[in-house]
Amino acid sequence: MSTNPLTDRVDTDRSASSAAFSPLYQQIKGLLLQSLDRGEWKPGEAIPSEFELASRFQVSQGTVRKAIDELAAENLLLRRQGKGTFVATHHEARVRFRFLRLTPDDGKQPVSGSQILECRRVKAPADIAALLELRTADMVVNLRRLLSFDQIPTILDDIWLPGAVFRGLTADSLARYRGPLYGLFESEFGVSMVRAEEKIRAVSASQDQADTLQVALASPLLQVERVSYTYGDRPMEVRRGLYVTERFHYKNSLN
Repeated sequence: MSTNPLTDRVDTDRSASSAAFSPLYQQIKGLLLQSLDRGEWKPGEAIPSEFELASRFQVSQGTVRKAIDELAAENLLLRRQGKGTFVATHHEARVRFRFLRLTPDDGKQPVSGSQILECRRVKAPADIAALLELRTADMVVNLRRLLSFDQIPTILDDIWLPGAVFRGLTADSLARYRGPLYGLFESEFGVSMVRAEEKIRAVSASQDQADTLQVALASPLLQVERVSYTYGDRPMEVRRGLYVTERFHYKNSLN
């Protein structure tokens, strides 16, 4: 009987459909993602060496390297020269802002500040439930947050999180925390946001939005709706942000 997880996986895939068979390095990538999802290696921790992983999966180091290269390109792993490969964490500067595409026009990195305006637990509205793959009777945590850059209000976020996953997230716990929000999700709730999808449109500021962002009524704002996913493409956050772009622009790289 086979005791090699990769061989067992390959045999299963082949018996299911030869047309669905994927390259060997992609199968290794899938197995590494499973280990990351299970928490075998925590954010910020080193993963085993390519030699150790090659021995574990009974494949060549080149195959393992190609799988790791793809995960590094997707910002799920970080290579550090002379130190090894580490699980990406939102506590690290190069990862912290990778979902935030708002860039200052002058190119200078502003000083950021965050203020939680509201934190409540409510039944999921129908549109939020659909995006988070929940039932409308399920509870969600709803946060309202104001981000400032150089002490100027710039982003008003409306954030929705699955209540069952984020039990214990309160206004008090958020007030005590000083790091990045996604870092808190990692540390306290074991949720790593690994990819996101966004929709963007132009809107006019309502009176309440204008007051909070300190702009004139009907000022143009950039509305960004983001759905963030953890491993296994499981949606974990809906974020609807209103951006003041007077000193900023939205920058993205298209591949």
